[in-house]
Amino acid sequence: MPTLRFIGRPFDGFEKALERQVESFNEHHEQTLELDREHRPLPEIHEELVETGVIADKYDLFLCLSDWLPALADEDLLLSLEEYLMEDPPADWPEGWAESMRELVSYGGATYGIPYHDGPEIFHYRRDLFESVAEQRAFREEYGHPLHVPKTWPEFLDVAEFFTRPEDDLWGTVVAALPDGHNNVYDFLIQLWSRGGEILNEQGQPAFDNKAGRDALQFYHDLLYKHEVVPPEAAEMESVEAGQFYADGKAAMMWNWAGFGALAENPDSAVFGDVNYGLIPRANSPAGRHTGLTVLYGLTIPANCDHPDLAYEFIKHAAKSESDQITTEAGASGTRFSTWRNPTILRHNSFYSVAEEVNTSGYNTLPQIPEYVELNEILNEMVEAAVVDRSKSIEEALSDAANEAGELLG
Repeated sequence: MPTLRFIGRPFDGFEKALERQVESFNEHHEQTLELDREHRPLPEIHEELVETGVIADKYDLFLCLSDWLPALADEDLLLSLEEYLMEDPPADWPEGWAESMRELVSYGGATYGIPYHDGPEIFHYRRDLFESVAEQRAFREEYGHPLHVPKTWPEFLDVAEFFTRPEDDLWGTVVAALPDGHNNVYDFLIQLWSRGGEILNEQGQPAFDNKAGRDALQFYHDLLYKHEVVPPEAAEMESVEAGQFYADGKAAMMWNWAGFGALAENPDSAVFGDVNYGLIPRANSPAGRHTGLTVLYGLTIPANCDHPDLAYEFIKHAAKSESDQITTEAGASGTRFSTWRNPTILRHNSFYSVAEEVNTSGYNTLPQIPEYVELNEILNEMVEAAVVDRSKSIEEALSDAANEAGELLG
C-alpha cells in the first residue's frame, strides 16, 4: 500500500476530514493508500519548508495557503495540474467552483491545486444579545439610538463598547493579532479595503501609506489599547483561537473566517442557536465599502512527489461533492457551490449563504504575485510594530513598510 506524505497546518477540521476522506478513497479505489500526515504551524512551514524549497522534495501532498502559491509555482516547487485536469478533471470542474476559488489556485495561466478549505471573512454576531429586549432598552438609553447589527465602523465601535463587560467574561469583539503573518495582516487589509484603500496601485507599487492606511491601522490599534473592547490576550491569538473564543460565548461580534461559524453552531458550543452572520462593516464615508477577504487552502502536489498520479487521484476524490461535504461536516469549510447550497448543510451552517455572496461579489483577494510572500512579511512586521509591541508609531510603521515594499517591488 503506497504512502503519501502530507503536510498542512494544525486544525481539527482538517485532520478529521482527511481521515474520513482517506477511508472513503480506500473504499472506492482498487489502489489504496496511507496518508502520513504532518501538521505544523504556518510560520514553521513557511520558514523551514517553503522558503528553503524543501517542500518540493519531502512531501507528496501539500495543503497550501493561497498566499504562498504564486511564489511556489514561480519557483517550480509545485506540480502543474493542467495535464491531469485536461485528461481527467474532478466532477463538475471548473463550473462547480466560484471563479474566486479557481483564481487562488492558479498562477501564470496554469492551475496548481484544487480548493479544499475556504474563507471568506464575514461578520459574525450574537443574535441573542442583539435581540434581547433588555439589551435594546439599555443601549437606547445609553446611546440614544436603537441597537442593531452595525453597518459602519463607528456603529461597530458603539456596540463593541456597550457589550464589553470583562467582569462577565464578555468582550465587544475579538481579533487574532498574533504576528504570524496570517490574520493580523488580513485584519489590517480588511480595515484598509473597507475605507476605500488598496495594497498596490495599478502600477503594482505600494498604495497603503495614506489616510486610508493610517485610519485602518489606527483603528485596529485602538480596539486593543484605546477602546479596550478586545481581550488583552488577543495580541497572542491566532485565527482558530479567536474563533473558539467567540464560540465559547466570550465575544459579542467578530469578523473572521466563515468556517468558524461551524464552531459556534456546534451543539456543544456555548452560543449554539444564538449566532448569525452579515457583511463586514465599512467606513462611514463615500469611499467606504463592505468587503471581505477570500483566501483558501488548496490541495497541491510538490514538484518532486514520489507518487504524483496517486496524489492527483486523492485530490480528485477530495474534490467530489460528497468529499467536500465531509470537509464541512468535520468542521472545516467546503469550497463547492454544491456544498454552499445544500439545504442540509445550510440548516446547520447558515453562514454559507453569506459566504457565497461574498465569494461571488464583494470579495477581495491578495495580489497574485510571486513577491507576495515577502510583501506579507513586511505587512506582518508593520502590524506587529504598531499594534503588538508598539515599537513604532502608526505613521512610522506605515512609512517604513511602504518603503520596504517599494524596494521589494522595484
